[in-house]
Amino acid sequence: MSETRVENRVENRVALITGSSSGIGAGIARRLAAAGIRVVLNSARSEDAGKALAAELPDAVYVRGDVADAADARRIVRTAIDTYGRLDILVNNAGVTRFIPLGDLDAADADAWREIFEVNVVGTWQMITAATPHLRESGASGSPASIVNISSVSATRALGSSVPYAVSKAAVNHMTRLLASQLGPAVRVNAIAPGLIDTPWYEGEDQVWESSREWITENTPLRRVGTPEDVAEAALYLVDAAYTTGDVLTVDGGRHVV
Repeated sequence: MSETRVENRVENRVALITGSSSGIGAGIARRLAAAGIRVVLNSARSEDAGKALAAELPDAVYVRGDVADAADARRIVRTAIDTYGRLDILVNNAGVTRFIPLGDLDAADADAWREIFEVNVVGTWQMITAATPHLRESGASGSPASIVNISSVSATRALGSSVPYAVSKAAVNHMTRLLASQLGPAVRVNAIAPGLIDTPWYEGEDQVWESSREWITENTPLRRVGTPEDVAEAALYLVDAAYTTGDVLTVDGGRHVV
């Protein structure tokens, strides 16, 4: 499938990408924008970085807001509609974690579970509920609209930054499948499960990053960590894949087969 054909199909669509001022979200924003998609950027903090990225892209706007806050979630979606008059794509990338050894049950206390689930699960849900009426409207008038949830390989394997984080991403996977069964044919719902990706996610966790990077480069089939661009290519595929819904696409350089 040629890149030109993909861009012809997605050009002028509108995508809202949460958590997109840096890292995976910024990579997805750049890739979708390069394909001719108009982009609404978002972050709960990092406002300067979000505005700078919006200025860099050909047709983009930035809105600050916390997806864990229901009013903010509605306002973020409203910004997309007020700016572009439609919404075709929602990418739920906003997420948080705490780096807690998996065996440290005391450190993974109720506060950690609440903090992580409020953003990763409740925030994803609130963005979907706010966006779905507009996505349905878009999907009913042409190609199906698309929701892409950013999950993690830790959703299905005994690994990850913490138990609450891994469980939150398992919830995102099941949410993806449940909603795919309900929102078609107007809206497709898929997820991406990245492995180790080189982003600011690991800032302040140098030892964790280095040990993980070393293991990946020595033991996985592709012998390297991933980049935001790797995940962005998968996102563009799912945005365009008109006959794909309910899938969780693993992007981990083969980590899952080791």
